[in-house]
Amino acid sequence: MLVLTRKPRQQIMIGDHIVVNVVEVQGDNVRIAIEAPREVKIYRGEIYRAIQEENQKAAAPPQDLDLSQLPKG
Repeated sequence: MLVLTRKPRQQIMIGDHIVVNVVEVQGDNVRIAIEAPREVKIYRGEIYRAIQEENQKAAAPPQDLDLSQLPKG
C-alpha cells in the first residue's frame, strides 16, 4: 500500500490513464475526483464489497435443493 499526503488541487497518477484529484479537505472529509477511461469501473469500497457478496450468493447453489425429486433418465 502506498500512503501519500496531498493538498487540495494536487493530483495522484495511477498508470497513464487514471488521475485522482484532491478537490477539497474539510476536517476528516476529503473530496476527490477520479478521471479514468470509461471501461474502468470505479466503486466506493462498501458498494464494491456489497456487489461481491451478492455475486457470491447468486453463484451459490440453493440450500433447499432436493435433487432426489428429479426424474431419472
